[in-house]
Amino acid sequence: MMKVLAFDTSSKALSVAILDGEQLLADVTVNVKKNHSINLMPAIDFLMNSVDLKPADLDRIVVAQGPGSYTGLRVAVATAKTLAYALGIELVGVSSLYALAAATEFSGMIVPVMDARRNNVYAGFYRDGQLVKEEAHMAFPELLAAVQDEKDVLFVGEVAPFQTQIEEALPKAQVLPVLPSAYAIGKYGQTLAPVDVDSFVPNYLKRVEAEENWLKNHEENPHADYIKRI
Repeated sequence: MMKVLAFDTSSKALSVAILDGEQLLADVTVNVKKNHSINLMPAIDFLMNSVDLKPADLDRIVVAQGPGSYTGLRVAVATAKTLAYALGIELVGVSSLYALAAATEFSGMIVPVMDARRNNVYAGFYRDGQLVKEEAHMAFPELLAAVQDEKDVLFVGEVAPFQTQIEEALPKAQVLPVLPSAYAIGKYGQTLAPVDVDSFVPNYLKRVEAEENWLKNHEENPHADYIKRI
């Protein structure tokens, strides 16, 4: 059995789980807007102690790689890489949108959404646990148009700000607020090949605002070093 530590800090919620194979040993999810950089390691320590595991007992780290909060993703990825380095164990990244999609079961199209502000979202398109359309950052009306021909649609995740728009455009669609499932990404992450720890980075799906503002007034050069430019 593979012992796995999985966690997600890509949104307001913090979710941590410890698995032995597919068996859930312990998990905790906190849906309070607090500093994940302060709370993540204590949550991990609490769960490890609760199930009498030492860091050396772990075989793999599975982390929600994005999209989501820039700060939350940096916290998660930095912590995951540090633990993988220090313990000499494998690292796997899983989509933060999968962590929402896998939190429930539905026979049709599951559309996990994360609020990206200004009526934009990060969205995924899942059926039977499989991604059927590329995850993207998009305006919410664009998302509604993308699924308007689907017979059965379930929107999950950070859906509260968009519920009225969903009801008006797709009255037959279902809406379910869910929190990310570290247990789900921990299970799925065991089926994936480990990544190179050195090159592992968050998947933002969208440039940071400072970079977008810079590019408005400068010609983009994919070979240039953005950090040096600013």
